[in-house]
Amino acid sequence: MVKDSTYIDLVQAAGVTGAGGAGFPTHVKIAARAEVVIANGAECEPLSHVDQELMINRAPAILAGMRLAMQSTGAARGVFGVKKKYTAALGALREAIGDAGDVSVFEVGNFYPAGDEHVLVYDVLGRIVPEGGIPINVGVVVQNIETLYNIQAASQGTPVTHKHITIAGEVRQPMTVRVPIGVSLREVLDLAGGPLTPDPVVLDGGAMMGHVVGDLDEPVTKRTKLLLVLPYDHQLSVKRRQSRSEIEKHAISSCDQCFMCTDYCPRHAQGHAIQPHKLILLLASGIPLTDAQMAGALLCCECRTCNYACPVHLSPGDIAISVKHDLLKAGLKNPYHRMTEANPYREFRRVPIYRLINRLGLARYDRPAPLTDVPQMFKRVTLVLQQHIGAPARPVVSVGDRVAVGDVVGEIPAAALGARIHASIAGVVREVSASAIVIEVN
Repeated sequence: MVKDSTYIDLVQAAGVTGAGGAGFPTHVKIAARAEVVIANGAECEPLSHVDQELMINRAPAILAGMRLAMQSTGAARGVFGVKKKYTAALGALREAIGDAGDVSVFEVGNFYPAGDEHVLVYDVLGRIVPEGGIPINVGVVVQNIETLYNIQAASQGTPVTHKHITIAGEVRQPMTVRVPIGVSLREVLDLAGGPLTPDPVVLDGGAMMGHVVGDLDEPVTKRTKLLLVLPYDHQLSVKRRQSRSEIEKHAISSCDQCFMCTDYCPRHAQGHAIQPHKLILLLASGIPLTDAQMAGALLCCECRTCNYACPVHLSPGDIAISVKHDLLKAGLKNPYHRMTEANPYREFRRVPIYRLINRLGLARYDRPAPLTDVPQMFKRVTLVLQQHIGAPARPVVSVGDRVAVGDVVGEIPAAALGARIHASIAGVVREVSASAIVIEVN
């Protein structure tokens, strides 16, 4: 049997990072000692289908990735947290698991943000992650479904060169595709027939946590998961294009301190000291953004549930995110590290996905997005050297070098947190800079 440390080395060599959001290097995560590994199959964002499509179509490989993560961390248990409504995915997983007693399935409710790792850990195990903490603080490692798929591939010597992405919204045919990392977002959208609306607004990451794409020629990264295409005048498009100044002025002038944004905050519901309504009050009072009273913003998970909760359609979540980033840039440290208790009304403050979709004006786009083969050959990729938390990868190729799919083109700097980057197409290196490497088919 391969030693646990060898699996960790293989995952590092393959450049595996978290595929569900922040992109934390996975080899570091699975080097921790844990009691339980939770697979996050709750698919947080409305209209995202990547995880459920992978579970339906690749359940044995995902289960193998789970077992490797358990072996590497020393975890005695593995739990798949999957929404109850994903019946096909649940069936595929249960068939793959069979009679095994060390891996189980936990059915998650159809609410937002079910996939927030703090929320998932509490729902599955009843453990509250402390303020400012991470799941390993309570003996848990949480891995995204696609990350587990990539862990299994890494154990066979296959690096991360492709990404699964759902294309949804105002497109001809919603679908989930597997494409080379580094192709342009425009090319990905074309696979679904392209935008059906003039001047489309594309949210990379989805309706709640995604950001507006400034240029469709931006490349796919290991973090890309959902491209949501909306008309320019869609309510969500209009709101996301507002400047920070507009958002803050609107909030200061209209907020009546009703507390509903704080009531629905999933982290506040677990006892954490974040109060979005109070941040608006502090802004209105003129307190500097870096004042210690603003520190609660550092506990924001950036889910924007509070935006949904606001009865007058303000954006307390965007304000909390802006304040949080200001505090981090100023070097302020989170003063909150308490072990907390869940609010007794937590279960009654869930946000049902169907209500969220209707509130956001997305009901017409709530359609299947099946995993679809991509026959197209891509001729050019731009491999960003920082697709993960930590230091950017260091280029190890030069202009004119020929590379094959899977060749290392970016290496982890010495003694740094980072992830390798691999060629996603075969071709010739055309450009090398401190930020990206361009490869073209010759």
